This record gives sequence, structure tokens and C-alpha cells, in this order.
Amino acid sequence: MNLFRGNPQKRSEKIRRQYERHKKVRGLIKKHADDILHSANFNSTNKHLQHGSVTVHKHCMDVARYSLLFNKKLGIGCNKYDLIRGALLHDYFLYDWHDKDYLPHRKRFHGFFHPGVALKNAEKEYRLTDRQREIIRKHMWPLTVMPPTCREAWVVTAADKYCSLMETLGLHRGHGAAV
Repeated sequence: MNLFRGNPQKRSEKIRRQYERHKKVRGLIKKHADDILHSANFNSTNKHLQHGSVTVHKHCMDVARYSLLFNKKLGIGCNKYDLIRGALLHDYFLYDWHDKDYLPHRKRFHGFFHPGVALKNAEKEYRLTDRQREIIRKHMWPLTVMPPTCREAWVVTAADKYCSLMETLGLHRGHGAAV
């Protein structure tokens, strides 16, 4: 089996374009959320698993990345500042939801309650806009009952569902919880 079927120049060009696209997305995230990326609490999310072997930290970074990609690909015209910050903070609940000793009676209801916890935690640390609050509060729609009312919240909700599905199916792999 030849792993390099086709034109090697075309493959090389495709990899270069993909690298440039990822570099641009990383630059946008750093530009709009450098304070979040360097926060001790945000970095503590590397210790908790989200879905499968993916940490909460990697999940939030993926949701931010896919939110930007969906926004661009579909031409939605979201505010990138709010989109990125809301995506990074959407799961800012800061606990291991798999830990039965920590959440014995609420474990089954994590999906319903964690947006409120994440919003409360984010408001303690950051100055949030109304759109960012909306993203965090309603990213679990339809579990949150009230649907999102701004396009940024819809995009993050879609990106979150996509990433969660891919992680659960093992198609987006993580590095596991940091010890």
C-alpha cells in the first residue's frame, strides 16, 4: 500500500495550507483570549477528562477552533472576540464530573447544571459580555430549555455538539488527564 498516492506536490501544498489555517486560528485565539489561556484555573482543566480520553482543556480549545472554522465556512459573521472567549469558557465548571465522591447526587444531572456553574466561575474571573454569557449559559441547548438568541451561541452550541460526538466516538483523541 502506497501512503503517498497521487501527486506529492499537491499533498505537500495541502499540508502547507492546513498548517497555515491552523496557525491563523491559533493566532486568533491567542489574540482574543491570551488571559484565559494563561489562567491557572483554565489550565487546571487539563486534569479533568471530558469525553473519552479528551480533557476539558482540549475539548474547549477544539470547540473554539471549530467555532471559528464553522463561522468562516458558513459565512455567519460572528463577533470573533465573543465567539472565542465564550467557546473557551463554555465548560468552565472546574471539577471532575466523573468523580462520584465529589458529585454523588448531581452526577446524572451534570449536563443540566454545568452551564450555570461555568458561568458563575467565569464571571468571578473575567469581565464577560452579554454574548459571552449567552454562549456559556445556553451551550447545552436543548437541555437548557431556552434556545440561544445570538449567532455566536448557536455556533458554539453546534461546535460543542460536533466535538462531543467526535470525542465520544473516539474520532477526536486526547492525551488523557494530566497527573
